[in-house]
Amino acid sequence: MEAGSSLHAVETVILLLLVLVAGFAAMARRIKVPYPIVLVLAGLIISFLPRMPRVPLDPDVVFVVFLPPLLYASAWWMSWREFRRNAILISLMAFGLVGFTVWGVAEFSEHFITALDWKAGFLLGAVVATTDAIAATSIAKSIGLPRRIVDILEGESLLNDATGLLALEIGLGIIQGGETPTLGGGLARLLYLVIGGIGIGLLIGVIVGWLEKFIDYGPVELVVSLVVPYAAYIAGEHAKASGVLAVVACGIYLSRKSTQFFSPEVRLQVHGAWDALTFMLNGLVFVLIGLQLPYVLNGIHGKFGRGTLIFYGAVFSVVLIVLRMVWVFPAIKIASYVERRWMGHQEEELRPREVFVVGWTGMRGVIALAAAFSVPEMLGNGRAETRNLIVFLAFCVILVTLVLQGLTLPALIRALGLAGVPGMDPEEKEARRIVLRAALHHLEEERKRQGQDAEHLYDDLIHRYRHKLAAVGGGEEGDLEAADTETMTRLRSILEDALQAERRTLISLRDRGRISDDTLRTMERELDLAETRYQGTPIA
Repeated sequence: MEAGSSLHAVETVILLLLVLVAGFAAMARRIKVPYPIVLVLAGLIISFLPRMPRVPLDPDVVFVVFLPPLLYASAWWMSWREFRRNAILISLMAFGLVGFTVWGVAEFSEHFITALDWKAGFLLGAVVATTDAIAATSIAKSIGLPRRIVDILEGESLLNDATGLLALEIGLGIIQGGETPTLGGGLARLLYLVIGGIGIGLLIGVIVGWLEKFIDYGPVELVVSLVVPYAAYIAGEHAKASGVLAVVACGIYLSRKSTQFFSPEVRLQVHGAWDALTFMLNGLVFVLIGLQLPYVLNGIHGKFGRGTLIFYGAVFSVVLIVLRMVWVFPAIKIASYVERRWMGHQEEELRPREVFVVGWTGMRGVIALAAAFSVPEMLGNGRAETRNLIVFLAFCVILVTLVLQGLTLPALIRALGLAGVPGMDPEEKEARRIVLRAALHHLEEERKRQGQDAEHLYDDLIHRYRHKLAAVGGGEEGDLEAADTETMTRLRSILEDALQAERRTLISLRDRGRISDDTLRTMERELDLAETRYQGTPIA
């Protein structure tokens, strides 16, 4: 009976959380505020309602249940071309900035927070040093940040887990066991985390890519795509490497290969299901952050005065933002110099206002809070107050960077003149021209080869493609005219061949670095819809 009651309570809480996610996300859309911010604030308010069920944040649930699929989705949609272009800057942010933040927080704690010494400050810095891939991606894209800034933030937040994990290991070792790591030992561990994690992820990606040759059924493909991130994460963690980097490497690899092994109808089904899944998981994560406030306050209650806590939280948040700003400006200068001098890049250096936005957008999220909750209750000094203060300060930083900075970002990018320009991206427009010309060339060659029997069918399609080319993708193909079954079948076959010519050209442009993965996916979806439409295949 007790087990049944417990299960019923869990079901009620999950249902309540999902209703909150749906309702407040819809409200966020209406008031045009990024939904993660609204969900965090909603969780904060609801956590103080009487008789509200308490939902503790278990670090294991975050790292094992929520993190793998959300990281996998972020890695899947990340543009590999843009990641390579910004690799130097992303590395300086993902690795160098984490170390700089940990050191800066340790020094600040030693001199300005009386309840924390340098060792506890090092641990606190490790907890809050890494930006959150979930928060950064969800907010940055929803407010219309320039594409290059989003690419840098995504790359940073997906990679900096390795250094954050290493810093957390070192911090716990220092404060609990009095261990003093050597520089060589730390670098060796970092290399293993990175190389081991990426190697495991790529190995799983290659295996799954080979298995995909034998699968072409939507429900099975969806199950496989759900299993892959968990398998990569668990394998990486089991090998004592970075499970996060294993998921990221696997996601990027399979995303690139998916143009070859996904059929159009399967791709539409899988992408649609993942859109719903990531929205639901993201929503639950941000609501859970807000709901943790009572737990945070209970841990710190009575140990420090309210004014002292507010002062600590505000000053510490400002220090963290300043540390990021201090690092970002020279890092971008160095990255630009290296890219131009030794890598031959001709891309323009980020302007100061763009650099400021990169510095201002250091979102912390559920990863920082889960890391704080994972710190043992009793640290090396034998007091629980140190751990509780770390949790409180991490929560303050999350609120400031997620809510305050997130709310000010839309006004900031408008004031700095960085808001996106409406209309089609020039790269996408050029890609459409090339793809349509390739399809026209294919149709004209086939018309010559087939002779007069099918000439009228080719003429009709060629006319439509020329119309689309003139409009640069401004309209759809139009409905097929009524015709007898044999003519309809032949016309569909010809159209499918033309769509395949478009698809081959599009993938070739991506593989040669002429277009980004984002442009490919936008146009690939249109081709998938057109192909499933003319095949008469229902999209379930």
